[in-house]
Amino acid sequence: MSPIYCSVSSRPAPARIRPGRGWLGLIFLSLIIGACATPISVTRVDPRDVHRELTRNVLSAGEPSTFSEIVINRADLHGKFDKDPEGTLRTLHSEIAADGRISDQLFALAELSFLYAERNHKRPYYLAAAVYAYAFLFPPLGEASLPPYDPRFRDACDLYNRALTAAFHSQGGTEVEPRAGVFPLPFGELDVAFDPAQLTWVNWQLAQFVPVAELDVKGLRNRYRRPGLGAPLAASIVPRIADQSGLQIPPDLKVPVTAFLRIENARRQLATGRLEARLELFVTSDVDTVQVGARRVPLEVESTAALAYMLGESQAWDLELSGFLFGDLLRERNLEAQLFALEPYRPGRIPVVFVHGTASSPMRWAEMFNELQNDPRIRQRYQFWFFTYETGNPILYSAMRLRESLERAVATLDPEGKDPALRQMVLIGHSQGGLLTKLMVVDLEAQIRAAVLPAPLEELHVSEESRETLRRASAVHPLPFARTVIFLATPHRGSYVAGNWVAHQLARLVRLPGTLLQLTADILTQDPRLALAVEGRMTSVSGMTPGSPLVTVLAPAPLAPGVAGHSIIAVRGDGPIDQETDGVVAFSSAHLDGMASELVVHSDHSVQQDPVAIEEVRQILLEPAGHP
Repeated sequence: MSPIYCSVSSRPAPARIRPGRGWLGLIFLSLIIGACATPISVTRVDPRDVHRELTRNVLSAGEPSTFSEIVINRADLHGKFDKDPEGTLRTLHSEIAADGRISDQLFALAELSFLYAERNHKRPYYLAAAVYAYAFLFPPLGEASLPPYDPRFRDACDLYNRALTAAFHSQGGTEVEPRAGVFPLPFGELDVAFDPAQLTWVNWQLAQFVPVAELDVKGLRNRYRRPGLGAPLAASIVPRIADQSGLQIPPDLKVPVTAFLRIENARRQLATGRLEARLELFVTSDVDTVQVGARRVPLEVESTAALAYMLGESQAWDLELSGFLFGDLLRERNLEAQLFALEPYRPGRIPVVFVHGTASSPMRWAEMFNELQNDPRIRQRYQFWFFTYETGNPILYSAMRLRESLERAVATLDPEGKDPALRQMVLIGHSQGGLLTKLMVVDLEAQIRAAVLPAPLEELHVSEESRETLRRASAVHPLPFARTVIFLATPHRGSYVAGNWVAHQLARLVRLPGTLLQLTADILTQDPRLALAVEGRMTSVSGMTPGSPLVTVLAPAPLAPGVAGHSIIAVRGDGPIDQETDGVVAFSSAHLDGMASELVVHSDHSVQQDPVAIEEVRQILLEPAGHP
């Protein structure tokens, strides 16, 4: 065809349209103009639109990335994938089978295999996507790795993680089933080895693996994810042997686990059609990286999602009010141990013990725990324990349970005293929990007995069992392994809410534990002096009433030498600080002289969930000065 030349005169002649032939001239002129129009053009648009176009991929947009489209176009397969996806994938695979060093094809195959699997739910293509992505990420020794600026690297990691999760989904699709077997691939088969011993974790059996990347998390401010490789899961636990450590793992714990499919010499194996791999499981609180060749590869971890999954299914939320009203609730629920952790004891890490407040539970620390546990500086230095108790019981009784729980845990976990970190313990108490923590770091045995008992213990006319309960509850002495205490919204001088008539009427509904019922019976029948002394004082509400014997003695008591104290005080208003409250505790009650630090936070009483308070706790834990 001869070329068409176009020119434009600076002084065009007047148009002359002959009768009957005018429309033909216009048509001919429009054809010439169309032939002169450029086939390539650009249009200025919002740069965000361009960015979305350049960065889209099958995971974010359900469409192939521009990188995969380039591969398709270069192979002259444009438009063929939608018509014949399996044939298109076979054609692309034949190219890498002939030359296992073609990274572009590997990425395109991973993405297109995943897309086809998503559309048709064919498991072999999910598995193929994981294999292709792995081969793309780990080139043979001596071949250059991807430059750090290539976005396909992170995309390939995500493809591998998602494809691996889908490839091992259970029949119903709600769980992942780690297992061995020979699995079909579109171009052959994959022989997967799996050691069932990996399902054992310390004293528990791992089961019911839920893919947490598929969960929408609500109720926690930040969702933390440590990017890496592998399918992030949350496993339930089944006890294998009884735990005698005094540090209980809750039965509804969801353990963060990552599944990793290792394929040695993946590119070379692709050419054979018969591949071998090994499925590995890692509890990410124990292991957070894997070795692949000469590279140390981080594992993908979804810690916040696993935490939210556990809390969302927990029945403990319903026990908060019950725990105030029923003093033997934990024993009735077969929870004799009151000290919990979400992972086994870690020698070398300092325990941080959270003690909740009235009508509450350890779950109220979730926001703070989520923030602190996901700070690598803190995670490497600390371990987190939680104390729970029936919050309507007398404060001295609950403090006795806390003291003895901590003493038993330290003695059992480190009987020879070889772990110095275990003896730098941090106690964090909110509201009534703050009173319990202070009773761990003061020397008040004589003063407490003088304040709450009408006569020396040996002179009281009660049974030996009741006398022993009184002795243990009043044995207020500093724990030698506690080095830091943090008080949050703590009513050191009592709470005006606890002092009102409604609170005391509610306290009348509290059912004391059997131990205290026996003590009460002894008091009423054998020692009228003691009955008069404890009348109306057998609940936490009476203990937190302003002017009660307990807070009168406890508030001015100094912390033991070598213990650093910190106060975080909540106020709701903007008036003079000394006249403000958080709705439950007044500033004047929460303030203590002699603290290493004091921070006033504009918050309601649940200040343990406030980001400013959490940041203050973070800084206290990070500063060596917080640990004399």
